[in-house]
Amino acid sequence: MSSHDDAARYFHHAAGIMGLSKNMQALLLTPEREMKVQIALERDNGEISTFIGYRIQHNSARGPMKGGLRYHHEVNESEVLSLATLMTWKTAVVNIPYGGAKGGISVNVKDLTQGEKDRLTRKFVDVIHDMVGPDKDIPAPDMGTNAQVMAWFMNQYSKFHGYNPACVTGKPVELHGSEGREEATGRGVVSLTERLLDKCKQNFQGSTFAIQGFGNVGSFAARRIEELGGKVVAVSDVSGGIWNPEGLDVMKLIDYAKDTGSISNFPGTDPIDNDALLASEVDVLIPAALGGVITSDNASTIRAKFIIEAANAPVTPEADEIFAHKGIIVLPDILANAGGVTVSYFEWVQNRQHFQWDVTRVREELHRILSDSFDKVWQIAEEKKISLRLAAYLLGIGRVGRATVLGGI
Repeated sequence: MSSHDDAARYFHHAAGIMGLSKNMQALLLTPEREMKVQIALERDNGEISTFIGYRIQHNSARGPMKGGLRYHHEVNESEVLSLATLMTWKTAVVNIPYGGAKGGISVNVKDLTQGEKDRLTRKFVDVIHDMVGPDKDIPAPDMGTNAQVMAWFMNQYSKFHGYNPACVTGKPVELHGSEGREEATGRGVVSLTERLLDKCKQNFQGSTFAIQGFGNVGSFAARRIEELGGKVVAVSDVSGGIWNPEGLDVMKLIDYAKDTGSISNFPGTDPIDNDALLASEVDVLIPAALGGVITSDNASTIRAKFIIEAANAPVTPEADEIFAHKGIIVLPDILANAGGVTVSYFEWVQNRQHFQWDVTRVREELHRILSDSFDKVWQIAEEKKISLRLAAYLLGIGRVGRATVLGGI
């Protein structure tokens, strides 16, 4: 089953509960526009490489479309469509005035020099600049991209359309990015985890956490967990995993990873593989890497009480059903990792207003929006006796559907 089929499965389940007609379901699920482009890149050694890029715009009923741009060798059309669809529901769940989009280039960024990555980004902008912009579709960083890539994107876009920093978000602060944007997804994950544990009468302080993925999201989440008194006992990245039942010193681990390029052999820890990390006996498991890592094959080994989907679609529908039967609570991706797009919205607002917020205001507004959104999802789940994922879909689809009807076809 493709990643888009998985996303559609959740949608149809929620749409059936809502009583949406087949025609309305088709309207809300079908993307508005899909673009697939060829990008020819001259490498530093003079050779020519060809890459395939995508930008899929799913829905604009609630505003300009919003979604990340990822550089990864596994990027494909199905994945991009699935992620664009998730962005539509995600922006609606947290009630920010956007629709959903996503983009990507199928490339292994480790094979690119900095100059090649710069040229690849600009070549991609050259072929999609007419379909993006501050009132159309606003890209942001994702897997394999960062603030520097957004700076290149903005610079190249400006050559066609004039200076307009609101054309992308996730930019360096020096180029009118927002304070607090880099930490936003990880911080939001922990803020929502706090709310969930509180609702379930579980103390955050002293709770144990395992985090799969120690990139931007995972590392900022780990830092915030430690600040709030939680205990991170297991972490993994592409090099492998580490474990210490007494808890990891997160700040020292972050410094170690920066110095060595990985978390492997961090002093005072034992090595573990990915399967062992996912099966850790912890209170909270946070998958913060790739999608589809928890499936029907390994779901029965999961011992955590709570799963927080910091990554996009890390739990397959089959695994989700197993967790429902086991009583494991899953906080779904379309809410759990919405901190990033929420602060991207703040950045876009600041760019449009030509006024900079300080980090205190960014964090306060982020906490308010995520808390309000969690409370609405929790209330729906309680009233209808359904999972948090299904409740989030009901909330998101309902808002998009009403905007579609009110706006007219």
